Amino acid sequence: MSDQSKTDQQGLPRREFVRAAGLAAAGLTIVPRHVLGRGQTAPSDLVNVAGVGVGGMGRSNMTQLASQNIVALCDVDWGFTQKGFDALPAQIGAAEKRLAEATGGTAEQRQRAQATLDLQKQLSAKQAKAVKYTDYREMLEKQKDIDAVMIATPDHLHAVIATAAMSLGKHVYVQKPLAWSVEECRALSKKAADNPKLVTQMGNQGHSTDDARLVNEYIQSGTIGEVREVHVWTNRPLAYWPQGIPRPEPSKLTASPDASQPFNLRFVMDKLAGTLDASTHAVPDKLNWDLFLGPAPQVAYHPVYHPFNWRGWTDWGVGAIGDMGAHLIDHAYWALDLGYPTTVETQSTPYNKATYPMATTTYYEFPARGSMPGVKMTWYDGGLLPPKPVELGAEELDKGGGVLYVGSKGKLMHATYGGNPRLLGAAANAPKPPQKYKRIPTSHEINWIDAIRGRQEASSPFSYAARLTEVMLLGVVALNAGKKIQYDGATMKIANAPDAEQFLRRQYRAGWKLS
Repeated sequence: MSDQSKTDQQGLPRREFVRAAGLAAAGLTIVPRHVLGRGQTAPSDLVNVAGVGVGGMGRSNMTQLASQNIVALCDVDWGFTQKGFDALPAQIGAAEKRLAEATGGTAEQRQRAQATLDLQKQLSAKQAKAVKYTDYREMLEKQKDIDAVMIATPDHLHAVIATAAMSLGKHVYVQKPLAWSVEECRALSKKAADNPKLVTQMGNQGHSTDDARLVNEYIQSGTIGEVREVHVWTNRPLAYWPQGIPRPEPSKLTASPDASQPFNLRFVMDKLAGTLDASTHAVPDKLNWDLFLGPAPQVAYHPVYHPFNWRGWTDWGVGAIGDMGAHLIDHAYWALDLGYPTTVETQSTPYNKATYPMATTTYYEFPARGSMPGVKMTWYDGGLLPPKPVELGAEELDKGGGVLYVGSKGKLMHATYGGNPRLLGAAANAPKPPQKYKRIPTSHEINWIDAIRGRQEASSPFSYAARLTEVMLLGVVALNAGKKIQYDGATMKIANAPDAEQFLRRQYRAGWKLS
């Protein structure tokens, strides 16, 4: 079992080494150890890649894809995005200096850090030569040399861009969550099935790790026995983006001087809305706000929405479960072959429908599958945690996130992305099971590229990712329904609350549709 905090032979923990090298500050993903020493790829074997939404996570994705031909880049806000690209040379220089000065670390760690820097250098050079667009539709119409499209926009744009690209025969990589609504998940799954030659991938990179496969092997070999209970938690959105806040608008309430409690929740939220709305905020010169809104409702621009904070607003994001469910629910869903849940119930802190609550707990019930028993899975976010396993003793749960499987013969726990699986209880000393799942010898992004080239199978194709995302989004549906829902996945119906089926889809703004 791996341990990322384990001290290496030269005395420096891996986390500290990476931090010393300055790579974490650059927002990069360390390339897998398997790619070291592979040499250069022949130009004739490169894929022509375009990126849509390249100011945040999309820039990290494009770094991992920098060995390919980067032919086009598209973003609705080049004022924000270009600053990130312009900062690359300085970031590279600072990271190289820190790497040179860092002491300790294994040779492999240094190689991996250097490999990441090399990719960053390639991106810096290639982005300057790529054709830049603001509207993905113009890019797809004009740029005829695109083979594949990486999409890392806000959630509400994923489906319209992906279906447009697939309709033109482009392979697609879509950041998690795959879509904003259940109906969009179904549409993307069907689009992929109707176009089997197109390679699809969702950006839940933990799905490609060795540890994720080890989790499957532990569970499926029966190491911890029958699993009937799973707990999944994350600290999001705490300290990352705001939720539980009102939409900016003029204050409507005045405190009554004789009120026993004038500063109640309603009054305070009204004043917060007024404070947010107090200043006039012009749309930044290089931001196309209408394209940012896309199929979502018309809303006036405010800097509390963009960049990044969109994730907590219901118009554009799907909250903590959409952000981290693909990195946490993924592993239980995969290892236990869960399928669709029969019931879903979400409880939360106050919910104003404009932003998601500060914290939620979602209860899923999955039916038996073949010889496997039914499973109750509980999701916690906003800092909420499951009961601590007694087997941990004085050790505390990782408040950042993790997954706990409760089996009839023991327990298994792992970190976010499936990392560092460890056995607890009666199974603690069980040997590693035989290797059943083929390991991915590249990064998640290059796994997608190699699948396009026919060298690997895509790790998280839409055939899988759409079902996983649907399960995540059902937590949001139950939140909006305000009650426990009885779900029929085969028909996409809610048996006990037909009115709640409106939350499985959205009405697109005029001029927008799936291709």
